[in-house]
Amino acid sequence: MAKPLKYPVSALVVLHDGQGHILLIERADRPGFWQSVTGSLDAPDEAPCTAARREVQEETGLTAGVAGPLHDLGIQNRYEIYAHWRHRYAPGVTHNTEHVFALALPAPVPVRLAPREHLAHAWLAWEEAARRCFSPSNADAIRILAKRLGWKASTGEAGETP
Repeated sequence: MAKPLKYPVSALVVLHDGQGHILLIERADRPGFWQSVTGSLDAPDEAPCTAARREVQEETGLTAGVAGPLHDLGIQNRYEIYAHWRHRYAPGVTHNTEHVFALALPAPVPVRLAPREHLAHAWLAWEEAARRCFSPSNADAIRILAKRLGWKASTGEAGETP
């Protein structure tokens, strides 16, 4: 049975420890492509925050709300869908709208990856995480979060400015 077509609206969730460490996961379908938790809404009537919570659970085994509060960063990105993933969408769909969230955890924690979706995970200082992301909007979300939380450049430590 064929998979249903994806709806071109997604949620991106930057998981962090509040001290400048970001969780990234490596895609199974594209080894070497690292990203934050992300996924499409299941239907047009699904709220982006609902999709964000679901994706955190599916991709890490963590429960947003229990692990920490989910914060809507008030950022929406519209970008062109990479050609190698367009077959997942209806014919003619070329762009996606991404809603950006953050989830603060008390510390870097172990996660349970969805093995068909991801190969590995890493907790990285925010600058390294932003560099490693294949998605420019994901890298920008990490940088925006770092600025909002006052994380120092080069060390990932909180509270100081360079």
